Amino acid sequence: MSIRLPALTGLQAFEAVARHQSVSRAAEELGLTQAAVSHRIGRLEAQLGRPLFLRRGRQLRLSETGQAYLPGVRSAFEALYQATGELFDDERAGEVTVSTLMSFAAKWLVPRLAAFQSAHPEISVRILTSNLPADFEREPVDLAIRYGAGRWSGLRSDLLLREETFPVCSPKLGPLRKPADLAKHRLVHNSAFPDDWPRWLAAAGLPALKAKGELSFDLGFAAIEAAIDGAGVAMGRSSLADYDLAKGTLVAPFELRVPRRAYYLVTPLRGARRPKVEIFRDWLLNTAEPN
Repeated sequence: MSIRLPALTGLQAFEAVARHQSVSRAAEELGLTQAAVSHRIGRLEAQLGRPLFLRRGRQLRLSETGQAYLPGVRSAFEALYQATGELFDDERAGEVTVSTLMSFAAKWLVPRLAAFQSAHPEISVRILTSNLPADFEREPVDLAIRYGAGRWSGLRSDLLLREETFPVCSPKLGPLRKPADLAKHRLVHNSAFPDDWPRWLAAAGLPALKAKGELSFDLGFAAIEAAIDGAGVAMGRSSLADYDLAKGTLVAPFELRVPRRAYYLVTPLRGARRPKVEIFRDWLLNTAEPN
């Protein structure tokens, strides 16, 4: 039995609409009108003889056929992108662009990059920092490091490291023999995570503790630097504090650590298997593994 393959334009429209769950956003990505995208999908559905989407007013969701068909279509496009890239350049070399939070870049990623560059001098690394999630459709980003639960539609997601919070301070600050001693010191806050101190104090059995004073920063690495300089006791996050703990510029006076969410390395499915992206991903995951 011979099967006539659908037109590539129809498959492209189907994949884009399924990814965005929106005809208008798919049309914007493809540089087409909404009517043209709808027409292409209609022709594809007619050729397949079954609906790919269920439409209720303005709501659009994949049918059972669409759900079954989508993984194969995405895999085919990914293979095409990879094959085309390999045709025009050496995919094991070039530049990899990574998007991440500023504090994570400063206190975790940057101190480790020299090891990657030494092992892979053929790959240049470009770091973009932002407090907003990377928009892979609009920005030239190959990989992003995100904080959360690890579920993002249309993206490959790999667990990078789990986060814990715990007090940290300069080794010159003291004494801090028990959590109640925190009342004698200034507490340094990261305003991006305002519940870090309340959660830790509650876990330590001190929900009503009154500190000597407070200091707040909108960036986590600034709070860590303030603690290093002896300005007070910061609520450290393992991703931001472990490097300075290993150097001895910070100490963690108490054993109690409170688990939080985790950092994930995310990649668009269509570019996840490009060689230089895989090289950087494998290195980053192996680097984080001991943590």
